[in-house]
Amino acid sequence: MALLPPALPRKYHAASIWLLYAAGLAPAAYGFWLGATGGLPGNPVKEFEHLLGLWALRFLVATLAITPLRDLAGINWIRYRRALGLLAFWYVLMHFLTYMVLDQYLNFQAILIDIAKRPFITIGMAAFVFLIPLALTSNNWSIRRLGPRWVKLHRLVYVIAAAGALHFAMSVKVVGLEPWTYIGLVALLLAWRLVRTPFNRWKRGAGGRPQFNRA
Repeated sequence: MALLPPALPRKYHAASIWLLYAAGLAPAAYGFWLGATGGLPGNPVKEFEHLLGLWALRFLVATLAITPLRDLAGINWIRYRRALGLLAFWYVLMHFLTYMVLDQYLNFQAILIDIAKRPFITIGMAAFVFLIPLALTSNNWSIRRLGPRWVKLHRLVYVIAAAGALHFAMSVKVVGLEPWTYIGLVALLLAWRLVRTPFNRWKRGAGGRPQFNRA
């Protein structure tokens, strides 16, 4: 029998989600404090911008990992998936605003030239644009209103995560272990989506507990 973490009592669910938001935003607050006090090496704006983008990618990976964790390990953290996805959005937004305001000083001509001529910025901008409708519809009203279309819309997160990993790899001078790690994680999570349905069908047939169908 697999050892699972103890289930959190339902009365603590809402508090745990707010705690996740607070903990999730802490790296941004700490990074900003380091930048403002001279604690970041080299170019503090670029370092802060990089930190925000990296945490955005981490939260995207964590969001995609929720379903495989439930399917493979029986760990049901679905209640945290929305918070993780929104944290990814806020980090992407802060990453984008840092680039626009602190790096480019709202020089829109330079920004547009960057988007057009530098492929990794083009890919990153496209991922940000795709993420906006997902953030706007990450609420119960939108789920009820859109119905099955909500699930189809939110499958864009796989495209966004792949674009985010590619954006990160293309933005560094040397594609070392860290970028390849995120590329590998995203590739595994995308591959899991392809085999998830037959795996759960086999698991039910083998006597496992019924699985949720919604990704």
